[in-house]
Amino acid sequence: MDTTDEMNTGRRIMNELMGDGYVEKKDQNRNSFNDVIQDYSAEVCFGRVWAREDIDRKTRSIINLAILTALNRPAQLAHHVEGAVRNGCTVAEIKEVLLQTAVYCGLPAAGEAFKVAEGVLRTGGHLD
Repeated sequence: MDTTDEMNTGRRIMNELMGDGYVEKKDQNRNSFNDVIQDYSAEVCFGRVWAREDIDRKTRSIINLAILTALNRPAQLAHHVEGAVRNGCTVAEIKEVLLQTAVYCGLPAAGEAFKVAEGVLRTGGHLD
């Protein structure tokens, strides 16, 4: 697979994970300064890593929820909670990932992650 193929694959996967039109909306903020990081994300993160078939997307989502909780990255976590639901994660599984992360990464990071995930899940109609 060459760079162009990886870029196109990455853009397709981003739309599959984050919803139709995600890439097009993201492209509206593209400029001559940030284009390199946007290309890197599409090509490497999604076009190479997310495209691998070694583990399924649900498992990748679970790993990302744990990582983003540990790093206390709420904006990215919100996107990945939405993606996790699209990839088949249940509310109970998301809750358990965040709780397990609290054990190893601490309550402050996990507490924030629970707030973010709850907001995303409630907005998406997945919570009462």
